[in-house]
Amino acid sequence: MILRRNLRLGHLEIDIVAKKDDLCVMCEVRTRGPGAFEGPLASIASGKKRMHLLNAADRLWRFHLAKMEGVQRMRIDVAGVTFENGEAKIDYIPGALTR
Repeated sequence: MILRRNLRLGHLEIDIVAKKDDLCVMCEVRTRGPGAFEGPLASIASGKKRMHLLNAADRLWRFHLAKMEGVQRMRIDVAGVTFENGEAKIDYIPGALTR
């Protein structure tokens, strides 16, 4: 079940927050068009973007999820979306980032 889309936490933003049983998933969605220099998943490899996501995850846990009944764990996933010949191709990595 999706709880929120585009959740703002101060200057940080989380694309999707979903919950199933006792697990909440924070998902970052990265998109690149046909002529992009780097793929969507490569953009997560940069230290700055990775740090922003980890900071957002910390905030999400401390200020929202830790207080929710039935939530005991959290995972950070990443979805990379590219478009080829008018069709979307999605690469999904569960547990892509850890601290």
